[in-house]
Amino acid sequence: MRELEERIRRDGIVEDGDVLKVDSFLNHQMDVELFAAMGREWARLFAGEGVNKILTIEASGIGIACIAAQQFGVPVVFAKKSRTKNIAGDVYHVEIPSFTHGGVSDVIVSKRFLGPGDRLLLIDDFLANGAALEGLLALAEQAGASVAGAGVAVEKAFQPGGARIRARGVRVESLARIQSMGPGHIEFC
Repeated sequence: MRELEERIRRDGIVEDGDVLKVDSFLNHQMDVELFAAMGREWARLFAGEGVNKILTIEASGIGIACIAAQQFGVPVVFAKKSRTKNIAGDVYHVEIPSFTHGGVSDVIVSKRFLGPGDRLLLIDDFLANGAALEGLLALAEQAGASVAGAGVAVEKAFQPGGARIRARGVRVESLARIQSMGPGHIEFC
């Protein structure tokens, strides 16, 4: 998606360790008009797939997923990284390693919100090593839900996550795929 690529070129900051900071418009301060354009693109790409829920993981995926859900007219379920007092009863659970946070998160979704009748679109802000999407796929599998595919804002195509998720037969639609990056340069696929 050209609009997202241009924004990454203009406002993205590449740091050491293959870190791309897009916090001025994607995952801290959020450009909701850009999110709406992204949501329209995913709605176009996944038209006719019968999506009835969007599943994401907290925290950075929530804003993008909510705006995308407006285009589909469906609810968003977000996997929580910790159990809170307001989640009572049975949950689906998976452990997900985090590149960004450098640890492992216990991720849960209440069984009330996912089930065998659901056709999910997974949404996330980044795809690098694929751990977050693999965790969401595991939650969908536990629920007996089917997955239409994954919508990703930014994919670091030079890292193994995208290939690993696609090898599982999951359709991945990344709106910006980065082939390489370094200080002062970003090259898209």
